[in-house]
Amino acid sequence: MDPFLIVIFVLVFIIIGLIVYNLSIYKKIKTFSNINDRISNLNVLQEFLDTIGKDSSVDNKLEIINDILIEKFAIKYSTIVVFNGAEYVIKATNVDEKHWDTMRNLQTEEMFKDSIMTATPKYVTVNGPNEKLSYQKMEMGRAKSAMFFPLYIDNVYIGYWIIESSDAHAFDNTDTSVLGVVRENIVAVLKTVSYQNTIENIYRVDKNTGLNSAEYLYGKGKRIIDKYDQSTICMFKIMNIEQVNEKFGRNIGTELIVNISNVVKRSISSQYIFVRYMGPKFAIAFSGVDLEGVEIFIKSMKEEIENIQILKEEKTKTKNKKKQEVASAITNFVLATYYKGTGLEEVTKKLEEYLDDCDENESNINCI
Repeated sequence: MDPFLIVIFVLVFIIIGLIVYNLSIYKKIKTFSNINDRISNLNVLQEFLDTIGKDSSVDNKLEIINDILIEKFAIKYSTIVVFNGAEYVIKATNVDEKHWDTMRNLQTEEMFKDSIMTATPKYVTVNGPNEKLSYQKMEMGRAKSAMFFPLYIDNVYIGYWIIESSDAHAFDNTDTSVLGVVRENIVAVLKTVSYQNTIENIYRVDKNTGLNSAEYLYGKGKRIIDKYDQSTICMFKIMNIEQVNEKFGRNIGTELIVNISNVVKRSISSQYIFVRYMGPKFAIAFSGVDLEGVEIFIKSMKEEIENIQILKEEKTKTKNKKKQEVASAITNFVLATYYKGTGLEEVTKKLEEYLDDCDENESNINCI
């Protein structure tokens, strides 16, 4: 055989061998890259879970999650929009505020309606430099591609998550299965924080005392209490309020309650939470204070409360003479320690049960 042909065959085999080897190396690198991507994605999901458990407001949690998405997935723009029962509200976004009207009305766009109806993601992009996405009204060039994810809780449409890029075809090779998992985690967060949002906003203000109701203690109040590892929860009851109402009338009973609440208000620090728990029962959360320190203070405050006297004058049968009677309170206090991370409602339940089950004539300061 011609030596020249032999050399050519050898070179061809060497080239084929190098191509096969390079393909093998490429596959290994790609596999390694995919493994790293999945590990990274798992870390993102863990950060989601950590955020859900944070002692923070609902809106702040959603903003944190949106920031995680933007950073970890190198997303240019990310927006979470939720229907609150009356209107669509932007819960988190890094899009300039001048575009918010557009971003919170994407459900009206034809290009996204089928996505909402079928509960499937929608990927849109442009092909030319002078094109723009049809939902953009007056914003040439801000976004050249987008992925729209409708959000559902128990098969009920509640809003959407949309990510955008300033580059065309930016999401062509994006792992949509991972983003699908991210979407489900956004839904899980929205579902979880919806309960928190209810608790945070369900409280009422008592019209007589101006105090928040018990629900405040478990919502916004708890965030203040949980700044400390340990706090003391105090509950007290006006034990004789029914007798005062029967003997002096409800107006005097209400006046007595208002005077007692005013004494407590001016006696405690602004960092403590004071609520009208229910009827004649009140609760005070002494944030960051131990039982021993609270017990001394409560003793002094209890004396001041029980020294309140409301006079009621009544005309007697004797001409020009009036009979004076005095209404005052008998109170019973009970204290317990609350530790951050445990059930606050379990502590208050235990205190309430004690006050409801004790002797009706008891007037003491108890630690349980």
